[in-house]
Amino acid sequence: MNALRPSIDAMKPYVPGFQPKDGARYIKLNTNENPYPPAPGVHAAILAELGAGAESLRKYPEPESLLGREAAATLYGFDPSWVILANGSDEVLNNLIRACAGEGEEIAFVHPSYSYYATLAAIQGARVRTFALDENLAIRDLPERYEGKLFFLTNPNAPLGFRFDNDFIRKLAGRVAGLLVVDEAYADFAAENALALVKELPNVVVTRTFSKSYSLAGMRLGLAIARPEIIGALDKIRDHYNLDRLAQVAAVAALRDQPYLKSCVERICATRERFSEALRALGYEVIPSQGNYVFASPPDGNGERIYRGLFERRILARHFSDPALSHGLRISIGTDAEMDETLSALKEIG
Repeated sequence: MNALRPSIDAMKPYVPGFQPKDGARYIKLNTNENPYPPAPGVHAAILAELGAGAESLRKYPEPESLLGREAAATLYGFDPSWVILANGSDEVLNNLIRACAGEGEEIAFVHPSYSYYATLAAIQGARVRTFALDENLAIRDLPERYEGKLFFLTNPNAPLGFRFDNDFIRKLAGRVAGLLVVDEAYADFAAENALALVKELPNVVVTRTFSKSYSLAGMRLGLAIARPEIIGALDKIRDHYNLDRLAQVAAVAALRDQPYLKSCVERICATRERFSEALRALGYEVIPSQGNYVFASPPDGNGERIYRGLFERRILARHFSDPALSHGLRISIGTDAEMDETLSALKEIG
């Protein structure tokens, strides 16, 4: 007897970027991790929480992550009732689908973008509709009115790196009958973000992650900012103790140290621009990026060849088999030394 739902039995799982067991032997530029450590206050906050001893860890954490919500609300200029913290932004994305899309109902997203949306929809039994990009990186065949339950807009786009401007997002929100979820995983590296639109437009939700700009991929932290009624719905369906004590204190410390965040972002963006120019000098086509990565296509259009050449030299990048992406590869921005070594390898590969 097979107790699994047929849709779960048949679905293909999401495949994350390669995580080597001997990671120290690689230059790891395949999962958009921050090459710099978290803010010093994060380490101190975790040690202080651990310093409370077993008395701290034997008890459940604060169920609503209130201090983290308040820190985010203060930083972004919202009331805490507009904010929710999550076990990674993936938890928020998952719960938005659970809250809005019943079995057989439709969600949509741009292709290419974050492919995990399709996995989350399959788990829920929701239908998926994708909208391709044209040669000018504009969304193709977008209807005047999209009647689906959710439209996910990865912005800046991953893996391509470009960003839709706020005027476009405002117009898109007016054409979406359900929620427009602006997935801003990389917004801290961009020149603009969509937070102001959350107050302006009732169907706009912004999601963020701490994995990229805050250097906390190992803590699994994310958040969403939306109208209180949407946050209230997400509160109903999240795990009741979704963030442990260490994650909660790490989130607060990270959010409160904006000077450190700014310094890391500035370093990464400067390296990104220098690396992009060097790639172009090698004949690569590089999409101007607003994230902590670049999507680059070699002159022969064979992204897999370059990926394998880098892998042989223990440099990890991300190659996608998707025909819309296979001509190039996504390369995360590491330290200046890591990017210089990557450029030397690319010159060798030719």
